[in-house]
Amino acid sequence: MIRLEFTGDLAAPAFAPLFRRDAFPDDVADAAKSILDDVKARGDAALVDYARKFDKVELKAGAFAVSAKDWDACVNLVSPELKKAIHLAHTNILDFSRRRLPQAWNAEPRPGVKLGEKFAPLDRIACYVPGGTAPLVSTVLHTATLAQAAGVKEIVVTTPARADGTINPAILFAARVAGATEVLKLGGVYAIGALAYGTQSVRKAQKIVGPGNAYVTAAKRFVYGHCSLDLVAGPSEVMVIADKDANPAFIAADLLSQAEHGSGREQAVCVSDSAAMLDDVAQELLKQKALLGRIECVDKVLESGVFLILVKDMNAAAVVAEAYAPEHLEIETHDADAVAAKITTAGAIFLGPWTPEPVGDFVAGPSHVLPTGGAGKHFSGLTVDQFFRRTSLVRYSKEALAREVGAIKAFADAEGLDAHGRSGTIRFE
Repeated sequence: MIRLEFTGDLAAPAFAPLFRRDAFPDDVADAAKSILDDVKARGDAALVDYARKFDKVELKAGAFAVSAKDWDACVNLVSPELKKAIHLAHTNILDFSRRRLPQAWNAEPRPGVKLGEKFAPLDRIACYVPGGTAPLVSTVLHTATLAQAAGVKEIVVTTPARADGTINPAILFAARVAGATEVLKLGGVYAIGALAYGTQSVRKAQKIVGPGNAYVTAAKRFVYGHCSLDLVAGPSEVMVIADKDANPAFIAADLLSQAEHGSGREQAVCVSDSAAMLDDVAQELLKQKALLGRIECVDKVLESGVFLILVKDMNAAAVVAEAYAPEHLEIETHDADAVAAKITTAGAIFLGPWTPEPVGDFVAGPSHVLPTGGAGKHFSGLTVDQFFRRTSLVRYSKEALAREVGAIKAFADAEGLDAHGRSGTIRFE
């Protein structure tokens, strides 16, 4: 654990480890690029080789999709409790997404000028679902459900197969509930390449969404332009702003919930105006970690990724949070709304002691695919409108064009584009 005190200078050397959170290092980028180039060149054959190398599974070229028989069989392998949880989360996510579906509109802002927008769902999208140290069943719901709400026709879920060539049944069940039309047994960089470029048997997707490890993140950045992306996200992170009356046991539990993700590069940060509170949180972290199953993952983060920051007041806490731009921000203070009003860069804000971050990971409704590594300063989380194409609609009458053709010609003359100007003026010659 790293203890810090903020006295007004976040550029101080002591704070450098807090803000040093790149999505991936250069060697990871180089490795990802090499795999992508190979997938582009060899297609299915490369996918078979990388599945064997990275996921220790033998796949047959051209047979990467889960069969209808296997998909049907998964229903009987999922517990009733998990099925119920999946349906609850799906209902909540679908409801949230439907509330913000984009709507076509038109207006006449000037006489003779009609403007508007129309929206059409994408035709084929892909949801990347990590399946390594923790098969993220919830990610299926937090990606595919949004595409389902948008009306996307083809929703592909891709996730690495297990050694026996099967997919986690809960992932398959969630995919069916969320409207997936296909599940591919492909993971890592090679899955991103297959869906971005297309292969002999895998048709390319128009958009790839979903989180992944550093290699997947690097791969997504390289394929931008071959397809659309949601965002480039790195290791998970949480920041908790707490005052002296917050419950340190709650806070420690919430910090550990992110520390257990598995890469060892996660960050968990507590900011408080009470040194005693930070002391109590530190003790609770050590006490509670002993109760966890993924203790090796947690220990890595506790060593260099947990930060306890003392500030003079909640205004200073908001300054730290705004600069850090956390993926997840919990505010456990007397007036959480007032503190939240000062922060604009967080991916998602969780207000009050009864809103632990995992409600957002699983059941709340907004997607848990959120910007990390400070990207919240210029990215927002995944939303249903990102699964649409937006088209502008423009109609001018002769009289309206006559009023504005002079401005068109002036711009054309200034930019040396004679044909642009003549395209307007010729209509009045």
